[in-house]
Amino acid sequence: MLTGTARAISLDPEVEVAWTADAPVQSGSSMRVPMPGRALPADQVAQARGYADSMALRLRHHNASLHGRHAPTEALARACYDAVEQVRYEALGSNAFAGMRGNLDAALAVRMASDPIARATKPEEVPLPSALALLLREKLTGQVAPASTDTGMAMVRSWIESKTSEDFESLAKSLDDQRAFQQLTLEMLQHLELTQPASEPDEDAEEDEGEEQDDEGEDQPETADEQQQEPSEVAGDTSEGDDDSESEQEIEQNEDAADADMSDEGEEGMLPTRPNRPWTDLPENFDYSSFTTQYDEVIAASDLCDEEELTRLRAYLDMQLKGLQGVVTRLANRLQRRLMAQQNRSWDFDQEEGLLDAARLARVVISPGHSLSYKIERDVEFKDTIVTLLIDNSGSMRGRPISIAAISADILARTLERCGVKTEVLGFTTRAWKGGQSREAWLSGGKPARPGRLNDLRHIVYKKADEPWRRARKNLGLMMREGLLKENIDGEALLWAHSRLLARPEDRRILMVISDGAPVDDSTLSVNNAGYLEQHLRKVIQWIEKQSPVQLVAIGIGHDVTRYYRRAVTIMDVEQLGGTIIEQLADLFEDE
Repeated sequence: MLTGTARAISLDPEVEVAWTADAPVQSGSSMRVPMPGRALPADQVAQARGYADSMALRLRHHNASLHGRHAPTEALARACYDAVEQVRYEALGSNAFAGMRGNLDAALAVRMASDPIARATKPEEVPLPSALALLLREKLTGQVAPASTDTGMAMVRSWIESKTSEDFESLAKSLDDQRAFQQLTLEMLQHLELTQPASEPDEDAEEDEGEEQDDEGEDQPETADEQQQEPSEVAGDTSEGDDDSESEQEIEQNEDAADADMSDEGEEGMLPTRPNRPWTDLPENFDYSSFTTQYDEVIAASDLCDEEELTRLRAYLDMQLKGLQGVVTRLANRLQRRLMAQQNRSWDFDQEEGLLDAARLARVVISPGHSLSYKIERDVEFKDTIVTLLIDNSGSMRGRPISIAAISADILARTLERCGVKTEVLGFTTRAWKGGQSREAWLSGGKPARPGRLNDLRHIVYKKADEPWRRARKNLGLMMREGLLKENIDGEALLWAHSRLLARPEDRRILMVISDGAPVDDSTLSVNNAGYLEQHLRKVIQWIEKQSPVQLVAIGIGHDVTRYYRRAVTIMDVEQLGGTIIEQLADLFEDE
């Protein structure tokens, strides 16, 4: 009776709860919670109830538009801001209902077991959002943090409490008022040196007579990237830990694009941070390099696992595709109609020679010597085209997003092949979390300064352009493989896909990127400046868009990728991905 309970808690009769084998996720009034084992173990049942209770409390006590209106733009501050808000609405339920208190405890224990805070060995490795949320939860509900976090919490507790003890007291008094709680949270983030006081917006406000800056401030590009590098001694680059638990519940139509930073956990609970910083001026002398390319690989999907496993993974993907069969058919037919309409042949009538025009047979009977009874077929120019679909295979795509991406690639390859358009499907990730063999070589080489990119690239070919879809369809199941999705270095992946397109003979070349955020590789960012990978990505995009014959389009999942790509669209619900791809491609084909 999980659905009935969730409806009662949320006061929403439209709530629906379903089971999932992937990470828990919420989209509007639709919830997916982990499926317990067949024997219904008590701990797994409590965990499922805890996730459902948290999502229902969010519907009842959380105003998404209010939450996003004054959210900080800096990534670490935003992660803390989101974590604290989740603590607020869960505390309201914990304090009101003892049963719910136990369920939320069980769900939190699961989240924290895979959080980096459970593995931290020094203060720098403790994610600040996780630690801050756990300490505030202790203050608001009296519940101690899960045992798995004890070591990590001990390393940062005194530092956080020295800066936030008074803030915690104030927040405890404003639990029922989201607006007041929000303002107090922003003040606390200033005390933690994660955001600046509102001095700069106030100067702008004086120039604009101070009327509208509150609503516009968070979107201003004047917020410096350097703010992100300053603040705390606590794990600036591992702030991802608590985000997956929040963002699983953040996907709503009215939510800001930054709310869905990380949908799922990667291998071993790792998860890349998604900075998505505002546009900054790139230094003219910026130079991107790789410490070594010795361990990079371009590999066919069929070489990453055996035939039997590929068959099993493809069967799993087909099971998900079965539920979308009606949508798939409509999307495929829509794209095919639009493409074929542009390839239709036309006819020139009343010709002296050619094919006999059947519509004018009466004229032939009446006047056999009439010469203007023929027609000639005229070809409409339709450029020979190739489409490359470049899919982000990073850890934050794990779960539903990567499933939809794989399904959409399947739809595209099938439909475009029917229309005579070549299609290539590529993926990009890294071979390891936090470095791999490249980092080991750097360490053994004495840790030279500014080593550049410091991880082993893995570029995957799921389907070659000249390969028939029927031969490659099994390869797309590889995206479902546990452990494949790691970190992402988008700039080099774009150059790789772009170079493959330039080698093609087709007149029109289209490169479509599907990603859910900025490039992230912890190993690289830990020894270079914070915007190293992002700056390279911007330069690559700028060069392709201005100088290359390749047409570039991007689809962002949960992130506003228009800050990177000139032609881009952002979706907040992964269910929109298939339709969005079709519309973007159809528009590109119509552009001449």
